Amino acid sequence: MWSWVAHRITGVLIFFFLFAHVLDASLLRVSQSDYNAVINSYKNPIVNFLELGLTAAIVFHAFNGLRIIAVDFWSKGPRLQKKLLWVVVGTWFVLMAGVFYPIVAHSLHKIFGY
Repeated sequence: MWSWVAHRITGVLIFFFLFAHVLDASLLRVSQSDYNAVINSYKNPIVNFLELGLTAAIVFHAFNGLRIIAVDFWSKGPRLQKKLLWVVVGTWFVLMAGVFYPIVAHSLHKIFGY
């Protein structure tokens, strides 16, 4: 049940990101200076950590979606769904551990000054 909830939440979060992305990209048609102002407002540690959250949501949503496909269309899927969930969570954790530093390195340097 929790994977169902997490899949819906990550889907909604990704949708809102895409909505905001389309809106700020459309500013390029209206005014390049306004577009640059909006993009420059994104260059702070809070937004950088939100980017990490977005990456986490996309990775989980993608792998859990593949798990759902396997459960629905693979004859062994329903029987193995709990193990497949642990594979998704483990894969998600390993990938997020690998992308954490490259995504937030700039903000960590800015915050801690090293």
